[in-house]
Amino acid sequence: MYTWDELETMLHQCSRCALSQSRNLPVMGRGSHKASIMLVAEAPGAQEDQQGLPFVGPAGRVLDILLASANLTRQDVYITNIIKCHPPGNRDPKPEEQNACMPFLRCETALLRPPVIVCLGRIAAQKLIDPHFKIMRQHGTWVERKGYWMTAVYHPSFILRDPSRLEETKKDFQSVIRKLQEIEDSKYPL
Repeated sequence: MYTWDELETMLHQCSRCALSQSRNLPVMGRGSHKASIMLVAEAPGAQEDQQGLPFVGPAGRVLDILLASANLTRQDVYITNIIKCHPPGNRDPKPEEQNACMPFLRCETALLRPPVIVCLGRIAAQKLIDPHFKIMRQHGTWVERKGYWMTAVYHPSFILRDPSRLEETKKDFQSVIRKLQEIEDSKYPL
């Protein structure tokens, strides 16, 4: 098992796929290393590529609104991506790029051991929950896998394109808090 520092060092040296040649900075996850909630999106955007941090642009501001709707801040969660380098033109990450980066995500998950994983968007949901996941129909539903409770919500960048989805996504985030409470209650029943 690697440490957080070792994982970040390996990421900065990574050349597992062609994206390592075009990136400015790889984007390691950020947030609390004791978080009960891990948020996983598909890939860093252009602004993240410049700063080496997840969700720093307009989608990050939407994410902050969603977190606040559940009385959370970035310090309460761990935010990461399936792939750690920005795909040119903001295209969807290719399957081989996702597979090349999965060891990093697996290591982040093993270090954190969060009871709840929230997929931000269709691509993350299809990679982590079900390859046939339909975000429009299945967002906010829960599934348990290998000791982790998982759900998916609309990606903050999708909400930027369709602001009418903000309120239902806030409700999905509020369900995350309820799920955490259920998990806690099941550990210590009255």
